[in-house]
Amino acid sequence: MIMNIQPLLNYISSYVSLTPEEEAFLISKVSYRKYLKGQYIVQQGDVCKYECFVISGCTKTFHVDDHGQEHIVMFSIENWWTSDMGSFITQTPADYNIQCIDNTELIMFSYDIIEELYSEIPKLERFFRQIIERALVASQRRIVRSFSLSAKDRYLYFRNQYPKIEQLIPQYMVASYLGITKEFLSKIKSQILTEK
Repeated sequence: MIMNIQPLLNYISSYVSLTPEEEAFLISKVSYRKYLKGQYIVQQGDVCKYECFVISGCTKTFHVDDHGQEHIVMFSIENWWTSDMGSFITQTPADYNIQCIDNTELIMFSYDIIEELYSEIPKLERFFRQIIERALVASQRRIVRSFSLSAKDRYLYFRNQYPKIEQLIPQYMVASYLGITKEFLSKIKSQILTEK
């Protein structure tokens, strides 16, 4: 299968510069996979085996509680990463499911491969550290927004920050991400329209 790795190389180059030899080594180590809409990359309770870079498509990361309720915590589109990071780093059972909302192409790094890349190309350790730091900051800011902003303001923030995502996903998923019902989201959207 021919792997379209250029988007990943472009992404990495915005953080660190790789030599042609380092790029070739990286390419030799990664996996590439296409998933169909609805397929799972990882399921709650399984160990997350890969850190994934999205070439195309869209995924959702969510937790299903004891009542069967789905709580979406993240979406990932092209040039974004997806993984149950806690499970991946500790190699323990995942708290989250990652499912493809659309047909999705991924470049995948196994735990052992990432460790080998850190050893052979030390600057990639710095690269991945920066990615994880940014993800942590984004996660912490989202927590603050969830308890300090109204549902309407959370929706407006989501729409302004991620306009491409809102066009790709059903409204009930947006509502789940915001922690509200789809009916309440409809009311918010109607209210915003009447304010214009």
